[in-house]
Amino acid sequence: MLTNALDYPVTYLSNIGPTKAKLLREDMGINTYGDLLQYYPTKHIDRSRFYYTHELTTDMPYVQMRGQILSFEKEGFGRKQRIVGHFSDGHGVVDLVWFNGLQYVEKSYKLLTDYVVFGKPTLFRDRFNITHPEIESAERFARTTNGLRPYYSVPEKLQKRGVNTRMVEQWVATVFRIIHDPLPETLPEYLVQELRLMSRDEAIRAMHYPQSADHLSRASFRLKFEELFFIQLNILRYSRERNRRYVGHVFARVGQLFNDFFYHHLPFELTGAQKRVIREIRQDTMTGRQMNRLLQGDVGSGKTLVALMSMLIALDNGYQACIMAPTEILAEQHLDTFRHFLGDMSVHVELLTSTVKGKRRKAIMDGLQTGEVQILVGTHAVIEENVLFRNLGFVVIDEQHRFGVAQRAKLWSKNHTPPHVLVMTATPIPRTLAMTVYGDLDVSVIDELPPGRKPIQTIHHYENRREELYRGLRQQIGLGRQAYIVYPLIKESEKMDLQNLEVGYKEFCKAFPDLHISMVHGKMKPAEKDGEMDRFVRGETQILMATTVIEVGVNVPNASVMAIMNAERFGLAQLHQLRGRVGRGADQSYCILVTSFKLSNDTRRRIQIMCETNDGFQIAEEDMRLRGPGDLEGTQQSGIPFDLHVANLARDGQVVQLARDVAKRVLDSDPDGSRSEHTQMWKTLAEMNKNNVNWSSIS
Repeated sequence: MLTNALDYPVTYLSNIGPTKAKLLREDMGINTYGDLLQYYPTKHIDRSRFYYTHELTTDMPYVQMRGQILSFEKEGFGRKQRIVGHFSDGHGVVDLVWFNGLQYVEKSYKLLTDYVVFGKPTLFRDRFNITHPEIESAERFARTTNGLRPYYSVPEKLQKRGVNTRMVEQWVATVFRIIHDPLPETLPEYLVQELRLMSRDEAIRAMHYPQSADHLSRASFRLKFEELFFIQLNILRYSRERNRRYVGHVFARVGQLFNDFFYHHLPFELTGAQKRVIREIRQDTMTGRQMNRLLQGDVGSGKTLVALMSMLIALDNGYQACIMAPTEILAEQHLDTFRHFLGDMSVHVELLTSTVKGKRRKAIMDGLQTGEVQILVGTHAVIEENVLFRNLGFVVIDEQHRFGVAQRAKLWSKNHTPPHVLVMTATPIPRTLAMTVYGDLDVSVIDELPPGRKPIQTIHHYENRREELYRGLRQQIGLGRQAYIVYPLIKESEKMDLQNLEVGYKEFCKAFPDLHISMVHGKMKPAEKDGEMDRFVRGETQILMATTVIEVGVNVPNASVMAIMNAERFGLAQLHQLRGRVGRGADQSYCILVTSFKLSNDTRRRIQIMCETNDGFQIAEEDMRLRGPGDLEGTQQSGIPFDLHVANLARDGQVVQLARDVAKRVLDSDPDGSRSEHTQMWKTLAEMNKNNVNWSSIS
């Protein structure tokens, strides 16, 4: 009876027809009674406090009053008609105003009847009013309230259908009345006891109807732990299974190519962090297990050099290597970098993109199958089915968040034994997110910049200081440097943004008539865009004006200024990525953030963080705190496997660590899943996985 009740569709509840049920499913993720119980309140309101009319102020977020409606009157005409109820608590009068559902109001609320009214007070024509208040009979309120009442967030589409927080609460209360037996436990009893957790039944009921703030806090901790525990259990189980199942190529030696490069072609001494990462990769590739490693490092930290040296180890052991980049520009950049680093070494490197066609393409494809081509640099073109290798042993995926997991998975089919995989990102990932989204990968971090690099100075200008910006640009260009000027390009405002870029281009051409200025954006034809980029790379133009198409894949050590216009419209991660386009040479570089005067508190904080630090990991942590983990670049497709109803990765780092430690301990004690006390736990995990593709065995 109990399991069936949790699986009942919400259409069994009053006031939920097919249309409303569809909206509940699409906008709130509620399809069954069980889903409804896991739609937790966004906050709880102390409904034990009543206010009098003479206590009201406009800065109150909400108030609760007891009294009677003395009279109704209609105002306005047609669509602008509204109903005003004059409500008195015996000390004064407040107007209750409705713009929608007028017939319902007239039919439902009676004059001179005791009601409890709840809502936000505003002042209009020297009189307080409450728009669309929650109203409940005083008698019913006395029966149901226990002080803390749940408040549920309701999307606008459902609000227009008459659904409000009170209605959601009524549905939840109905489900709890139907389900008398305790809700099923998901965690082993010994863990509940050891960690002093609430039972799942008590926790879910307390999330809706807590007896106190402490009761709510304990319930929240129990459910946060449960969510994060099952995520970690899922990730670690599949990670261990992958290590058991997938045999890896054994790179038994460091040979001539690696040593020749290290002793005769290395452009500069490796940092301690680069040496550490190469050792970690070397150890992985000796074990006979397939490597899955995430390499994090800020722009310019030397990830590409680490990748190349790891590829040379593969070549020394008779294997081919491949690097896949998200754009043709970045792939060409890698090709140029590899050939520059390798110099006269006898290593055959080729480029494969969608624009490589005809005889050239056939020669590369043949060379891959014979093994003549040792390193392939490419874009999505490398994962096409007809691209076949003789013996692919090492794969690098650059800016991995730009690829879907299914695309990355195709590289596994390029050899009978899966190649070792190194995924690289210049977007630093907060530790708690890395443990969750990439928890099945071993993580390496390059946290040092190569010697000789100077920290980029970041300066905030308001838009009225344009002349100051021009002076700074002219000074740097006078020293032989180059500059980027970046404008936002947001889909919702695409047309306006392009106009801003074009207007800005004309302004800069007028301000610098003696300079060569290029302009690029995503709406240009590829050949035209690439031509303008190449002119800047070759130093033929001094200023490159662009949208964020230059965020990844442009390496011009001579560029020393990055000016970001309308910087308030960019997120922290994107600002940090753009800033990383400069500071790639030995000269002092500058990032100028140009904003309007009107900035929200969050935006002001973003700008402040950018000016205070160049540390990508600190910026990533702040970004997650400000925006939440779900909005961070790459996390949607990388796959937190289950929905988080209570846990927040930005704030619950300690709970993530606890959940991971406990999950490890459980797996150590029960590697084959045979212990009877874990039966329900494994069953719960299987249910949660039913609707989720498992990508955890794929980098």
